[in-house]
Amino acid sequence: MASNTQGIQQLLAAEKKAAEKVAEARKRKARRLKQAKDEATEEIEKYRVEREQQFKDFEAKHVGSREGVANKIEADTRLKIDDMNRTVQNHKERVIQEILTHIYNIEPEMHKNFKNSAK
Repeated sequence: MASNTQGIQQLLAAEKKAAEKVAEARKRKARRLKQAKDEATEEIEKYRVEREQQFKDFEAKHVGSREGVANKIEADTRLKIDDMNRTVQNHKERVIQEILTHIYNIEPEMHKNFKNSAK
C-alpha cells in the first residue's frame, strides 16, 4: 500500500511538473509572439516613414512646392486680368457707341403675329 501511495505521489508530482513546463512553454510562446508583433510594428513604421519621404521627394521634384504652384497660378491670373482690362479699355468707346445707336434708332413695327380685327 505504501508503494501504491508513493507511486501516486510520484505521478502527481510528475503531472505537476508537466503542467509547470506547459505553462512555462505557453508564457515563452506568448513572449515570442509579442516580441514578433512589436518587431513587425517597428518595421512597418520604418517602411511607412521611408515611403512617405520618397513620396515627398517625388512630389517636390515633379510638382514643386505648393507655394510655388500657388504663386504661378496667381501670376497667371494677374496677367489674364490685366489683358482683359486692356481689351475693355481698347473697345469700350466703340461698344458704348454701338449700344447708343441701338437705343436711339428704334424703328417701330408690328409684330408678325398681330392680327388687325378692326376692318
